[in-house]
Amino acid sequence: MVEGKKSEHTENLGSHAGRASSWLAVTVMLVGTVVAGFGLTVANWTLVWVGAGAFVVGGVLALVFDIFTDVVIDAPRVGMRAEDHR
Repeated sequence: MVEGKKSEHTENLGSHAGRASSWLAVTVMLVGTVVAGFGLTVANWTLVWVGAGAFVVGGVLALVFDIFTDVVIDAPRVGMRAEDHR
C-alpha cells in the first residue's frame, strides 16, 4: 500500500469505536448497574439507590454527549437477496 493512500476496502469500513466521551457515559451506567445489582444481592438499599443514581447520571451524560452520533452506517452488503433463498 502506498503511504498516504488507503485501499478501497479499508476506506469503506469506517470505525465503530466511538468517542471517549461516549464510552465514559456507558461506563458510568455500567458501574451504576453493577453497584445497584450488588446492593440488591446484599440487601443494602443505600447501594441500590447510589447505583441507580449513578445510572441516571450516566444517562444524562449520554444525552449531553449525544452518543448516538457515533453510529457508523456501513455500505450496503452485496450478497444473496431474499428472493434467492428457495
